[in-house]
Amino acid sequence: MSVLAVGVSHRTADVDLLERVAVPADKTDKVLADLLQCVNVSEAILVSTCNRVEIYAVVDAFHGGLSDVVDVLSRHSGQPTASLYRHLYVHYAGAAVEHLFTVTAGLDSMVVGEAQILGQVRTAYNTAREHGTVGRVLHELTQKALRVGKRAHSETDLDQAGGSVVSEALLDAETTLNGLAGRKALVVGAGSMGGLAVAALKRAEIGQVVIANRSQANGSRLANTLVEDGIPATAVGLEDLEQRIAEADVVVSCTGAVTAVIRQAHILKRDKPLVVCDLGLPRDVEHGVADIDNVTVVDLESLQRRLADAPSGQGAARAASIVAEEVQAYLAAQRSAEVTPTVTALRRRAAEVVDSELLRLDSKLPDLDGAVRDELARTVRRVVDKLLHTPTVRVKQLAANPAGAGYADALRELFALDPAKPDAITKSRVDGEL
Repeated sequence: MSVLAVGVSHRTADVDLLERVAVPADKTDKVLADLLQCVNVSEAILVSTCNRVEIYAVVDAFHGGLSDVVDVLSRHSGQPTASLYRHLYVHYAGAAVEHLFTVTAGLDSMVVGEAQILGQVRTAYNTAREHGTVGRVLHELTQKALRVGKRAHSETDLDQAGGSVVSEALLDAETTLNGLAGRKALVVGAGSMGGLAVAALKRAEIGQVVIANRSQANGSRLANTLVEDGIPATAVGLEDLEQRIAEADVVVSCTGAVTAVIRQAHILKRDKPLVVCDLGLPRDVEHGVADIDNVTVVDLESLQRRLADAPSGQGAARAASIVAEEVQAYLAAQRSAEVTPTVTALRRRAAEVVDSELLRLDSKLPDLDGAVRDELARTVRRVVDKLLHTPTVRVKQLAANPAGAGYADALRELFALDPAKPDAITKSRVDGEL
């Protein structure tokens, strides 16, 4: 069984396709359940953000697992499998590990080095675990990926720019409006992206903020963080968007809704510039809004174009080397662990031989003094342990190398070992730990 990663992102698809493939939070459980119904899939995690949709699955076979995962994505998105395959990227085994570590470090993001992906991967893991689709393999892999992501940020200067999709969108808004200081902003949505928007607006010295959200209580909590810093802020519902947009200079929308929240009808004739930042996937802003005079729409598509060739800097290079180091260490540990059933089988075989020979000794020398018999048993076991120590330690060391799989096979062949029994023992022990 190996890990398979199948995804579509800003690197392989346009926003239109990402919009269709995106999985709303209230549909995640259905997609995960469908994945677990597949013949070749035993574990699954779904990562769905504003610029990527990825499935990490533990599969019995590559081709069967890939077909299963793509079929689920096709049914969910309504896109033909042939169309999806043109935009999907696929990573298997070690390559899947490398991809997840790279993603979690923020090195595959639209804004290279952004830290939000760490929280998004953690949320994806927690959601999958709540729905019972995470087992030992993805548990260990995801926890390691999160540690790698933290290390990449703590040991490099990736965080110095403080970049995110939200901050980059507001940078475009600031350019269009010749600054945001003292202006009025409307933030639609009070989730994690809304929180990022509020923080970015505060850094830009915004003059006033209105937060519109379905749950006014959540909006109020976010507004209070601004009020505490001396920035006028209020929370409202979504029923009077037209009035609130009319009063704003910049709008940031990031609701996670499945249909457009801001429509052409919400925006009256403008005598002054308005910048609408649409960070929703699917889109929060109706297409025709961009055609209104004095209205500029900054969306994921425009950001994708602008950031496609943005330089990544030395911090990203150092983070990439950390990822490479961690991938090598993780795969070496996995290869070493895979030989454990064979080592267990060898030691079991040795113990069985010792026990058998001691029984023969008892039958041939029934009157042997008990103390002598015990000393003989200890001596024989010490001899066997010493003989086995070096080969069992070396086989684990050798198996950790990329070309080391054959050493365990050689042990099994030489000693006619059946690792199936130790496999069962190992699985029971691990399950007990979880």
